[in-house]
Amino acid sequence: MEQTILNINKENEKKFAKIDPSERVLLLSHCMRHSATCEAKMTKEGLECRDDCIDKCSIGRLRIAAEKMGYKGVCIAPGGSMAINFVKKTKPRAIIAVACVKELEEGVCAVNNLAGLKGIAKKNNPVIVVVPLLKDGCVDTEVDEDEAIRVINLKED
Repeated sequence: MEQTILNINKENEKKFAKIDPSERVLLLSHCMRHSATCEAKMTKEGLECRDDCIDKCSIGRLRIAAEKMGYKGVCIAPGGSMAINFVKKTKPRAIIAVACVKELEEGVCAVNNLAGLKGIAKKNNPVIVVVPLLKDGCVDTEVDEDEAIRVINLKED
């Protein structure tokens, strides 16, 4: 299934680039945090980075990149249900999701099933671009940060 997600990804990047950053959201898996040193606080809205450490890890750097581009929002979620609730709440036209392949597969499926929910029609489902983790395992995972930044910064030429 990983190949399917990545094939769709390339097609979606072109569509994604045409969508204004103010209509995009970034979904990050909280498992990328450094478990031994991260002092971020978990809230109902997801992991909340501290102001004094926002650029010390991948999560902080990716969040800053999205905010600089003018993204509609960033959610650092411990699981798919929180990320889906964030999508329902923000109703973005485009989503970048950074997670393990299993979570990405489930998340893409869940977003595509949002048809019929208040405010989202199937034809208006968000364009999704995924960035799979390089190392998974639910704790201290890793992402290709350069690739994630490239996708965050996509824009129409």
